[in-house]
Amino acid sequence: MSDRLTMEELAALMKTAGITVDPGEMSSRPESAFEDYGLDSLGLLGIVGELENRRGRALPTDADRCKTPREFLDLVNNSLMTGA
Repeated sequence: MSDRLTMEELAALMKTAGITVDPGEMSSRPESAFEDYGLDSLGLLGIVGELENRRGRALPTDADRCKTPREFLDLVNNSLMTGA
């Protein structure tokens, strides 16, 4: 697993929340809202928790407020790069 969260990994995390998404579709439309994929705020909160467990560090407190895959990936990857 690389240090950066990829669209493929995000799609796999969404699947654990019960949402099946094609990573290619998300990559081609990264500004689409999570709601468009059927992921609500509770599902995103679960993804944040799972990522924190996998990575062994806390994500920014506003990670569960991201509205799009791009916003989420940017926030998470910037946080991972700075070690926050």
